[in-house]
Amino acid sequence: IVILLIFLGIWRTSDRAINFVGNLFKTQPINPQIENQTLIVQRIKSMQELTTTVQTMETIVPTSADRKLGDISLATTRLLYIARGEIRAGVDLSELKASDIKVNNNQIDINLPPAKMLDSKIDVNHSRVYDYDRGFLNLGPDVAPQLQTLAQRKTLTEIVKTACNEGILNAANIKAESIIAQLLTNTSFQQVKINTTTPENCEVI
Repeated sequence: IVILLIFLGIWRTSDRAINFVGNLFKTQPINPQIENQTLIVQRIKSMQELTTTVQTMETIVPTSADRKLGDISLATTRLLYIARGEIRAGVDLSELKASDIKVNNNQIDINLPPAKMLDSKIDVNHSRVYDYDRGFLNLGPDVAPQLQTLAQRKTLTEIVKTACNEGILNAANIKAESIIAQLLTNTSFQQVKINTTTPENCEVI
């Protein structure tokens, strides 16, 4: 009986050892994992302001100033300024929140913030005073710097207005959608849906 019990114990121990070795080399099923929304938000927000559209325009801006005696204009100074301006539009990804991302199995939906005008500036290297005339006998006020500054302000106003009328924010939305979709092509999601938001207004922040 003692010998039989010893043999039975050895048999049970060897059986467990064989099962342990078998489980050790057994192939486990692959369970795909969905990335956490927070990690996706951090990846996208790392791009900060996403400039998707840059528009450059050139315009001729006339400005003038009068030298007056009471209500009478004695002489007029005229300045003609050729200005080149640049507008940047895109999406401020710092506004993206975790609630803007929805994950369902292998599909991800992202609601992007609306596109906006990010910056407008004068390209001083490609802008110049075309003509400066102080009138008869140079009696007009010598105010070239003031007139040039005024011309630059007018230029910025005009190029922003023109860019808005030409749909620069809609173009920025379309490009932002494409760029974010490409950013997520190497993730575990089989379907990526990017939703853009219609801009409420068109002005430089």
